[in-house]
Amino acid sequence: MTWTIEIERIAGILDGSSTLKPGVNVVRGSNWQGKSSFIEAIKAALGTSTELTEGADSGTVHLETPTGEYDVTLTRENGTVSQQGHPYLTDEYDVIRAALFACLDERNAVRRAVRAGENLEDVLLRPLDFQNIDEQIETLQREREQIETELSQAREAKKRLPTVQEKVTRLETEIEELQAKRETIDSETSTDDSSESVRRQLSQARSEQNQARNRIERLEQSIERTEQRLSERHNDLEALEIPAYNEIEDKLDDAREALSQVERDAEVLQSLYSATEMVLSEGRLDLLTDVERDIDGDTIDCWTCGHETTRADVADHLDALGEKLTALRAQKETYRDTVEELETQREEISQARRRKSDLEAEIADLEATLADREQSLETARNRLEQAKSEVDQLAEHVDETVAELSDVESEIKYREAELEETTDELTQLETRAARVEALESDLESVRDDLAELRSRKDRIKREAREAFDAAMQDILARFGTGFETARLTADFDIVVARDGQEASLDALSEGELELIGFVAALAGRQSFDVDETIPLMLVDGLGGLDDDNLHTLIEYLQQETEYLVFTAYPEYTAFDGHEIDPTEWTVANEKQASAD
Repeated sequence: MTWTIEIERIAGILDGSSTLKPGVNVVRGSNWQGKSSFIEAIKAALGTSTELTEGADSGTVHLETPTGEYDVTLTRENGTVSQQGHPYLTDEYDVIRAALFACLDERNAVRRAVRAGENLEDVLLRPLDFQNIDEQIETLQREREQIETELSQAREAKKRLPTVQEKVTRLETEIEELQAKRETIDSETSTDDSSESVRRQLSQARSEQNQARNRIERLEQSIERTEQRLSERHNDLEALEIPAYNEIEDKLDDAREALSQVERDAEVLQSLYSATEMVLSEGRLDLLTDVERDIDGDTIDCWTCGHETTRADVADHLDALGEKLTALRAQKETYRDTVEELETQREEISQARRRKSDLEAEIADLEATLADREQSLETARNRLEQAKSEVDQLAEHVDETVAELSDVESEIKYREAELEETTDELTQLETRAARVEALESDLESVRDDLAELRSRKDRIKREAREAFDAAMQDILARFGTGFETARLTADFDIVVARDGQEASLDALSEGELELIGFVAALAGRQSFDVDETIPLMLVDGLGGLDDDNLHTLIEYLQQETEYLVFTAYPEYTAFDGHEIDPTEWTVANEKQASAD
């Protein structure tokens, strides 16, 4: 179950190899020994990095796992490094998931966003941008419409089966009776060659007459059904209402702009509120202005306008600012609901437009089919008239008995032809009707997939927040942090509580920010099921944690993955797992080893 990796000119490693074992794998070494470069080499094998040794024109990495072998070559040309070969991950969606939620080094976008105090919605939901959800929805909608059409035809075929089966049985019985009647007539009479020839001609003419009559009947029924379907489609088209698309787009643009403005205002007020609240809660007004302390209260010069005021007045203004911030948040939710509603309306308009296009195409096909069948009906009627005339002429040349025999034979031929056509129709109906259950299952599956895609973003948001909260509670139980809790808001802002009040991320230590960064990354990892794609987690850049906290974090992380690879300095105490010695590798000098 081990992984082996061979490296040439990747990041700061000129030549090196190692193995990864299930559980903990720690790369222990000092600066410039290739610790971070080893992480970059694994990332290159995964397909998430193109970190080539400085000054090298090419580099390679070979990875062997229990599931296969993977080779990647990095090539520098015109200052740009490109990737060739067969990495562990090839799908763009898998690559971005791994980069965000499995490769947790210092360059990790989630950890960076947390350190910078940025909103996390974009980075945590970034994999959705690579799934082409809207395109998948359109494809599934077309598939659903096709299945619905086939299912309607299959159900109609199932309804018609008993009638057609009954007709087949009736025709078989009638043919048997006619054949018996012909044998009786044959035994009672005899004819000469001339009469026999005329009789055969008469029989053939009557058979053609019956076939023409039957064809006319079928065409008339088909035309009636086509006209009915055409009328229904015209009614559907007339009933279809499509609101003005440009009007929706204009409203959506206005709503998005209003939402963006409110979000910017809320962000500014939040920053001002957090800073002021922290100054007041920490009792550090003297950092901003002169404070005159008195029994009746502290007097200060406002640091924005210079007027004299009191700490109590500042607190009152802060409360008013908080109320305004709450109002802005409520307004933001209102605008967000408006945007979502307008986006839904836009999707409905797009669906209505596609429905109109489909109806117009179907109407055109039905009209063409109707014209063809009306032309065929006219031809069949002409053929019937010709057959009637031919039958009348031949009937004058045969006696009554021969005429009766001819009638029977022509009727047999007609019934046999009708039986053949009806049997073919029965076979087609049985084949089509047999697909009802499968089509119903396919339709249900497509509808479920559509519902899942439409709600995927909201579901991922909810799951990410829930996973963040659960992981944060676990982290808080393990570490002695300076804050009581942290959570993700509905807008994916990180809110930290200290001493029962909201606190700024700027007030947290480097180690506390790192912990929150890992919690956020693990929330994304769980929401996007990353462990199902890659059973590996890479961790680097933990120098800000002391020995105890690093061991506690590693113990926590190893529960989240099958293979955990991380870097550590020599001064950290031993870890319970596989240690990788970087001194066995040939590394570049300090300038070339950019990853370290």
